[in-house]
Amino acid sequence: MSQQFSDCTFESAEADTVSAASDGQSSPSAVDQRESLAVALVATVREPFAILSRDLHIVAANRPFRAIFQAGLTNETDFAFGDSHIAQWDLPTLEILRDVLAQDSVAEDRQIDLHVPEIGRRRMRLNARLASGESGGETLLLVGLEDMTATRECEGLRAARQQEQEMLLTEVHHRVANSLQIIASLLLLKARAVQSTETREHLHDIHHRLISLATVQRQLSVARPGSKVELGPYLKTLCESLAASMVANRQTVTITTSSASGTIKSEDAVSFGLIVTELVINSLKHGFPDQRNGRIEVGFVRDGAEWRLSVSDDGVGRPSSPPIRIQPGLGTSIVEALARNLGARVEIGPPGRGAMTAVIHSA
Repeated sequence: MSQQFSDCTFESAEADTVSAASDGQSSPSAVDQRESLAVALVATVREPFAILSRDLHIVAANRPFRAIFQAGLTNETDFAFGDSHIAQWDLPTLEILRDVLAQDSVAEDRQIDLHVPEIGRRRMRLNARLASGESGGETLLLVGLEDMTATRECEGLRAARQQEQEMLLTEVHHRVANSLQIIASLLLLKARAVQSTETREHLHDIHHRLISLATVQRQLSVARPGSKVELGPYLKTLCESLAASMVANRQTVTITTSSASGTIKSEDAVSFGLIVTELVINSLKHGFPDQRNGRIEVGFVRDGAEWRLSVSDDGVGRPSSPPIRIQPGLGTSIVEALARNLGARVEIGPPGRGAMTAVIHSA
């Protein structure tokens, strides 16, 4: 017979009763008590949950299950999973349940598609396992469902929004880089027109730094915020761009890179790129006067949390005893500030032929 408890429906066989010794009244048997407890437990589950017999008929179903699949609204005990009264459960889903029954196995977090009346196809997460009664009682199938449709839709919207933001950020990088390139070209034209040598040198310095900023912007346009950047290819492409834009037409200065494999955060890549650019500009400006030919090498080595970024050249080098003590230039100040942001220090090589500057990070 069919017994209804709270918001659950339970189908059971006739239960034996035990006569009370005092008044002859029948009292609930142990079977009735277990069935009542099972129904009460089903009712407390918030997600759609049902207990099925071996022939996939509903033995008990909670309110969320009946509300979704319109089960238990007329003759609750006659519905099977293939019946249109509940839903058109597809064959793969039925096969999952039959496998659990046949192999005495467990189905956990299985993604399925179900047709829900008046709603349509829904993406569900299915969990199923067997529960055997005592003393050889009937084996029942416990089935829990979780509607994942809204979650998947939110994930899809989030992914689309993130992709849109990345596309916009890439466009911003390109626009900024193009604007810097245009401004740099205008400054170069102005530098050629001015008569003052000192003014021309200042305009050239500004031109080089704008070019470096544009180069870094282009290199990082493909990197997402918070992502990792492969340092080796990044430095190689950066130095190739610097060589193409800053080495004079009649000058042969080769800029090479050597880097250990590894990645850095995209935020740190900006500082790395600007440090390399400033040091390369400094080498080109001071190490190779009169369009002297030579070589500049950019290197990076890492040992755990320790790393060393260096720029060295085979130019004329620093004088062993400068006539007067001079204040650090703009490029040196920029490099020191960027190094501090990275938690590193700047180390300058000894005087002599060639020059070397390193940014060192210690653990």
